[in-house]
Amino acid sequence: MIDLSQCNVLIVDDTEENVDILVEALGNEYDVSVAMDGESALEYIHEHQPDLILLDIMMPGMDGYEVCKKLKQNTLTNEIPIIFLTALAKEQDEAKGLALGAVDYVTKPFSSHLVKARVRNQLELKLHRDHLEQLVRARTQELELTQEVTIESLGTLAEYRDPETGGHIKRTQNYVKLLAEHLKDHPMYNDYLDDATIEFLYKSAPLHDIGKVGVPDNILLKPGKLTDEEFIEIKKHSIYSRDAIAVSEKKLGKKSFLQYARIIAESHHERWDGTGYPHGLKAEKIPIPGRLMAIADVYDALISKRAYKPPFPHDKAVAIIKDGKGRHFDPDMVDAFLELEDQFRQIALEHADFEEERKNLTR
Repeated sequence: MIDLSQCNVLIVDDTEENVDILVEALGNEYDVSVAMDGESALEYIHEHQPDLILLDIMMPGMDGYEVCKKLKQNTLTNEIPIIFLTALAKEQDEAKGLALGAVDYVTKPFSSHLVKARVRNQLELKLHRDHLEQLVRARTQELELTQEVTIESLGTLAEYRDPETGGHIKRTQNYVKLLAEHLKDHPMYNDYLDDATIEFLYKSAPLHDIGKVGVPDNILLKPGKLTDEEFIEIKKHSIYSRDAIAVSEKKLGKKSFLQYARIIAESHHERWDGTGYPHGLKAEKIPIPGRLMAIADVYDALISKRAYKPPFPHDKAVAIIKDGKGRHFDPDMVDAFLELEDQFRQIALEHADFEEERKNLTR
């Protein structure tokens, strides 16, 4: 059962007699507040958002239409139901108010029973809507959390094939987000990198190497240099990743976060000069998500301990990324990386796996 007694009703009317009638009609059922003009009403609403507004149209200074218009233009107040109080009876006057966003009209002189009924109906509708929105938000948060946990679990499963890279997925997804946010106003990327896309990239980045589960341990964990045949085999992990993600993507549709996961997984080993894999894509033919992950993945591989190498110092990793500008990496993204290198270092420190890595990052 919805409790309406806790609702706040704001009466906006410049005539004391009208205010007295409305307060007497509603004061025993609701928390009632009063404003005598449009300006003070807006000030009150800014500080104490009511659940419903009874708004007189004909007031000196700012009339009710203007107050309603301002409230509906503000995302913080545009959902507050407004019932107009008016002596106007013409159909076009009512149409104008409804077009501005009012939910109802009460004409003067007031009928207390009618005012009570109209107010109660609109408050019940509002509270039911608010309750439904809360349920939707809670369900959405639950689904998003489930999605994130599933993604992280799958990404971690791949990383567990190599026990020395436990923090890799956390670091790389934060690098990608940092780099993408820095580039979202860049003329080369602003059409692609909006806030929603950046969030999808952040969420999907942990799946970039999920295809490692298809690579034999004797190759994936080999401490020495790979043979040509072994390198051919390990390069297949990007295709394994793409194919595994594509199966689930078909069920969610092309607009899901898995679209970005698939693109990242398939393209993050491509190189700007066309010498990468699996397709030998060159320059801007490499998808933007893959270019972002390429820098994130290589930087992290350099500063991390691996079976085949010790962790490199941060400055050496930065120098290698810089040297790869225009050959391995998108030149504009390298420039952005160089501006953000201290923040990359902080992310790496926060999620470092080993003390040896942490010491190297502070050198």
